Amino acid sequence: MRYRVGIDIGGTFTDVILIGADGSQQSRKVLSTPDDYGRGIVAGLSQALAERGAGPEDVESIVHATTVATNAILERQGALTGLVTTRGFRDVLDMRRLRIPEMYVLNYPKPEPLVPRRLRLEVDERLGPLGELRRELDEASVVRAAERLRAAGVEAVAISLLHAYANPEHEHRVAEILRRHLDGAFITCSSDILPLIREYERTSTTVINAYLGPILERYFHSLSRHLTAAGIQAPLQVMKSDGGTMSLAAATERPAYIVESGPAAGVIGAAEVAKMIGGPDCITLDMGGTTAKAAMVEEGRVDKTGDYEVGAGINLSSKLVMGGGFALKLPVIDISEIGAGGGSIVAVDAGGLMHVGPESAGADPGPVAYDRGGVDPTFSDAMVALGYLNPHHLVGGALALNAGKAREVLAERVAGPLQKELEETAYGVYQVAGSTMVRAVKAVSTYRGRDPRDFALFAFGGNGPVVAAEVARLMGMTEILVPPNPGVFSAFGLLLSAVEHETNRAYLKRLDELSADDLDSAYEPLLAELRRTMTVEGFGPEAVEILRFADLRYFGQAHELVLPNGGADSRSDLTALALAFGDEHERTYGHRAEDEAVECVALRVAGRVPPPPLGYDPLPAVAAERGSSGGNRTAYFGPDQGRLETPVLARCDLIGDERPGPLIVEEYDATCVVPPGWRARLDASANIVVTAEDE
Repeated sequence: MRYRVGIDIGGTFTDVILIGADGSQQSRKVLSTPDDYGRGIVAGLSQALAERGAGPEDVESIVHATTVATNAILERQGALTGLVTTRGFRDVLDMRRLRIPEMYVLNYPKPEPLVPRRLRLEVDERLGPLGELRRELDEASVVRAAERLRAAGVEAVAISLLHAYANPEHEHRVAEILRRHLDGAFITCSSDILPLIREYERTSTTVINAYLGPILERYFHSLSRHLTAAGIQAPLQVMKSDGGTMSLAAATERPAYIVESGPAAGVIGAAEVAKMIGGPDCITLDMGGTTAKAAMVEEGRVDKTGDYEVGAGINLSSKLVMGGGFALKLPVIDISEIGAGGGSIVAVDAGGLMHVGPESAGADPGPVAYDRGGVDPTFSDAMVALGYLNPHHLVGGALALNAGKAREVLAERVAGPLQKELEETAYGVYQVAGSTMVRAVKAVSTYRGRDPRDFALFAFGGNGPVVAAEVARLMGMTEILVPPNPGVFSAFGLLLSAVEHETNRAYLKRLDELSADDLDSAYEPLLAELRRTMTVEGFGPEAVEILRFADLRYFGQAHELVLPNGGADSRSDLTALALAFGDEHERTYGHRAEDEAVECVALRVAGRVPPPPLGYDPLPAVAAERGSSGGNRTAYFGPDQGRLETPVLARCDLIGDERPGPLIVEEYDATCVVPPGWRARLDASANIVVTAEDE
């Protein structure tokens, strides 16, 4: 039998899922191998294949998501990178925008640019905003820059010249010269990555692409080598930040497109599940070993954004909280990511305040309970102390936990300094982690003009179902959905993702100064470029669904909203487009400006090839599971409830039976905690539905 494979690398675990041609599935979680991620991938895939009685030749295709790109930025482990820019614009990366992520903190330390100033070099040239020539490119200045960069030993160079979005000629010529002098260096042009206005955002995005280029090139080479050595020859697709997938070759050339590769897959999976069950609107909560991520799904649709920052304490796209990271102005699923996971280290500061994260114990050595040399107490250690996690059941029992060590380190390093009882301290960790995750949930709901109480919380990841009830309580949400295979759900979401590519161009025009023909004609070069890209990816025109979009704002605004504008053969209706923009503006910001002109800032076209249907029905597989033999376990639910005897169930035990909390649902890849005051049942698609009892 042939299998489609999804592989998701996290900070602690690498998740693998196989879906057979008959809809059968097999999942496997293994500890990530940060020194060489390919080892963990092949180990997990080989184990999953062996359990199905299959071999490497049975793998039909692989879709892969990775945190390598975002981790390289967060840890400042990217390539030594240079920047070539127009004379007078060397300090764009330092000047940034006049924004700070914390109100009233005027001395907030800006992050150091990814390119040090000594490697930011200027060349003589100048183009106007319409792409017109104002000063010829001085090629001698380019050669001098190349010689300095070569002497510095740079591995990559970003080229971002003034107004190159309107005319790429000078950038492409600079790239030619640099390639002659910097043999083997990764070179990228802003006009190829982001041909849009705004110098800082365009330069920052191009720098990120260059900074990641050599790292991802080596990573993909190593991964391909490991797969080949294991006899696996299946084609490999890589998840992009916008929820689509791209070929390995395209991802190697444009690594900035996969910065949020891992988190995107789970959101796509949640959207597909929401459509399958006919709603409801959801806010996703994906808590793994290192981070927690939140996103919004409305009417089965995933919100995307072009305003994103990476490298801050919380990666997000909120215009209300910006300035803490590096601008990445590429299509990204609107995800907020924060350093709160199972491996998040618990510490008490000098003022006696407890913190959970953002530092993480990762996969090596991991939480103290893993008994692999970890010395710092973590969120997972606290969950063991509370009785939420079964020391003998994690990853189906393959990873035994040392509960005694977990309690000891929590008592010594946290409870002692706080002068609290162990269980009260562990519950405080649970509450602090939940409060931290509320920041991420608010960033995609409240900050978007949405009331989270109108949404269900869609919880997955190894730890999402553990803490979901606390997050929901804090947000006033009354319904939680936990899908089948929650611990490997992001890997499952990979197999539901379409191959997608987008092209865009700056296009500054007021709608009242345009005709429909003008706008439609402006899309034609983008459509032609997109079709060429999809052909290179192996898809003919008949297989590709194409949609057009326009970035619109009120004239004079600083930010824009992306509005759909029909398909490849559509004819623009400027009046309808302006009205749709007003509706979305009112929905997002709470008001509209009827008398203000609407301005187009950029045009986009996206091509999509949907994946073949999986034919996967989880309910029969869940029904065939062996029922719970977990009995009861004592768990602590806070000072009001204390320690309670708590039934421990399997997912199949909830078929046809709604059960009141407290209860714990244990599975191979995750644990779902249902506290007192909540009820749990299974729906027709085998999702655990947890609702507040007063509903």
